[in-house]
Amino acid sequence: MAQKRDYYEVLGLDKSASEDDIKKAYRTLAKKYHPDLNKDKDAPEKFKEVQEAYEVLNNPQTKSTYDQFGHAGLESSGFNFDNFSFDNFGFGGFGDLGDIFSSFFGGGMGGQTRSRSSNAPRKGQDKFMSMRIDFMESIKGLTKTLKLEVEEQCSECLGSGAKSKNDIKTCPTCQGTGRTVRTQQTMFGMSQVQTTCPNCGGTGQVIENRCPKCKGSGFSKKKIEVEVNIPAGIQSGQQLRIAGKGDRGFNGGPNGDLYIEVLVTSHEYFQRNGNDIYITVPLSIIDATLGTKIDVPTVQGDVQLTIPSGTQPEQRFRLKGKGVKDIRSSYYGDQYVIVDVKVPTSLNREEKELFNKLKDIEKKSKKSVFERFRNSFK
Repeated sequence: MAQKRDYYEVLGLDKSASEDDIKKAYRTLAKKYHPDLNKDKDAPEKFKEVQEAYEVLNNPQTKSTYDQFGHAGLESSGFNFDNFSFDNFGFGGFGDLGDIFSSFFGGGMGGQTRSRSSNAPRKGQDKFMSMRIDFMESIKGLTKTLKLEVEEQCSECLGSGAKSKNDIKTCPTCQGTGRTVRTQQTMFGMSQVQTTCPNCGGTGQVIENRCPKCKGSGFSKKKIEVEVNIPAGIQSGQQLRIAGKGDRGFNGGPNGDLYIEVLVTSHEYFQRNGNDIYITVPLSIIDATLGTKIDVPTVQGDVQLTIPSGTQPEQRFRLKGKGVKDIRSSYYGDQYVIVDVKVPTSLNREEKELFNKLKDIEKKSKKSVFERFRNSFK
């Protein structure tokens, strides 16, 4: 038997997962990798892997065997891994799996019900892209123009691809079901396999006279410009939705949507935490000792801050309401100013004389910090 991945790893779970956890993970991953929704080359194999993991972990008996002995235990107990060939990605023999998939395909997964859902208008797939903006752009908000190529529904045939409604006929190959059935010999006997009709592509319909404008495709490609309004206060990783600018729909259905993930570049001095801003400002030891007033940069402009005498290194000051506007309300966060007291590394002659005088005064008054510390041990 070929090397297989751990079934819990396949579903993104640990061994303490409940039955509901297993079913929920399966729903998500099966929808993600089902070949009707995912056209990646590796989707069928991943879909098969998810199916196999669910079939084992959803059954108390096989789950118990797997938890104790792994894949080898299943193999020795006669579990048939070859059953997972899913050429047509059907669900016969797998209990409630057809019911699970009906929730996002609009009906059962076999026969006429599936064919009707294939013929119905369906929304196109959503698209995703990233947009990088500067830190201050994210604080203030902006409007950007995107150049996109989209496939829009043909205005002449409204997506049908036909010159008129009378030109749409039932497919003679599949009789409108959208599926063809073939019989094949397997080790278990004769088996019927359903596949998408090659004549109509699963729609159950064929076009006799094509729309002259779109040549039967039902859509046209356009290069457009879209204004994207990025709200003030947006954070890195948040998404914006542009309705109707995703992939084209099916059978006259609407286009999907375009989701834009906003990535914000970091700032050299400002750091953001939620709606609050943090900045570290340098301060001389003299200003920290005597006190001073400084103009502090904020994301809303410079603000004068009073530094009291005796300010200590890493001391924090709050500028109320000088942070970032909340994206969903009129609330503003705060800005916190952290003091970085700089000790001089080199002194000129006059500065050394002044510091030595201060040192002499400190000795006479017995106010040396170290002396007070040492005396506390006596």
